[in-house]
Amino acid sequence: MRDPLWTFRELAQAVGASAADGPDIGGICIDSRRLAGGDLFVALAGDPGPRFTATSRSDRDGHDFVDDAVAKGAAAVLAHRPGDYRAPMLLVEDTLDGLWDLGAAARRRLSAPVVAVTGSSGKTTFKSFAAAVLGAFATDGSLNNHIGVPLSLARAPRNANGAVCEIGTNHPGEIAPLSKLVAPHVAVVLNVHPAHIENFGTLEAIRREKASIAEGLGDDGVLVHAADVAVDFDGRRIAFGGADEDADVRLAALRGREGSVAVLDTAGRRVEAPVPAGGVHRARSVAALAAVLLALDVPLDALERLAALEVPRGRGNVVEAGGVALVDESYNANPESMKATLDAFAASPERQGGRRIAVLGDMLELGAEAMRHHRQLAAHCENLHGVFCVGSRMRALHDALAPRLRLGHAEEADAAFVARCARTLEIGDRVLVKGSNGTFWAKGFVAALTAALDDRGGADSGDGV
Repeated sequence: MRDPLWTFRELAQAVGASAADGPDIGGICIDSRRLAGGDLFVALAGDPGPRFTATSRSDRDGHDFVDDAVAKGAAAVLAHRPGDYRAPMLLVEDTLDGLWDLGAAARRRLSAPVVAVTGSSGKTTFKSFAAAVLGAFATDGSLNNHIGVPLSLARAPRNANGAVCEIGTNHPGEIAPLSKLVAPHVAVVLNVHPAHIENFGTLEAIRREKASIAEGLGDDGVLVHAADVAVDFDGRRIAFGGADEDADVRLAALRGREGSVAVLDTAGRRVEAPVPAGGVHRARSVAALAAVLLALDVPLDALERLAALEVPRGRGNVVEAGGVALVDESYNANPESMKATLDAFAASPERQGGRRIAVLGDMLELGAEAMRHHRQLAAHCENLHGVFCVGSRMRALHDALAPRLRLGHAEEADAAFVARCARTLEIGDRVLVKGSNGTFWAKGFVAALTAALDDRGGADSGDGV
């Protein structure tokens, strides 16, 4: 039995609805397929209208699924279309506005520190790192847009020991209002890369958008930012960066197998911290987290809690299947994160008798420079044993690779390509899978390849990863 997240009266007051008494609510859900008994079902329209830039727009409407939600145990419904829903209802003018009102009410009742993070890559990984170290609330997955951010806040328990929210963007003007909703004590800018650049035009426009997260900070707020990202902010700031950068927290070195330990110079002392899944890109997130701890006056010893943390699925977790180690980076990609991941993968130790193979998919929303960005990855593949390329843009990388590295090109990660990979991979291989969300993650490629490798047989090589 879950503890109540909201009382019915609190919900009604938060969204400005007049309603009779109703049950306590255990959770907030916007998808009837994922609803748990006791949830509030929020009936959102598939098209948010002109206020927000949705990745996709749909004629489907959450109101059409209220009966399904109630049948699965929804305790109440937030709706803007009257109906006989067979459950207590909170009627508002617009359910998306209602969700934002609920997120704002949730934020007001949080007294512990709130951290917001943005960046072109690494937001969800950083969120998981920060939540683990601070013992704070954070939602699973990448709930970072005009729906995900208020939903994340609305799900935060009133007695949470802090909260960590990620804020994303794919069009100008999206981060500032979300940051104002979150009203963080600490705002973090991890990095600025040419992700979604076709919607912004220039890297400078992306920098301005990421920097706008500072607009949500109050007078006592602290901005944490990468030393190479300029942000206009008059309040307290803490910069993090590499060993040679002018920063308050510097990543002095990486130690251990696959860069699993970060050596940080900060505040007059040197500390070592675990780096879940290793690599310099994740170590920079650990440096950013150290800066957050300084901002919140939390001892840096708390970084040791990272040692017990598992990497979120699709962001570097390792899956063993049929004697092959799959490094699952399939959730997303942009040029800089792809380069950093390839460099870390190339430096990882080989398994006994195995090879390092990359399965690389299209990086999307790169505009006119897309082919150049894909070709440039060739220099970061030179120390691998082979590369599969997937998607029309990855044809540019395939053609730029040395012939010895070309394992083939496919237009999409379909069943035929899964079978092709399974036939090619050998026991002992270590395989990186990375591409934009729509290339691998949305199609369940890693799960399909895992099943294919398991089905073909083959014992584990016995070598750890």
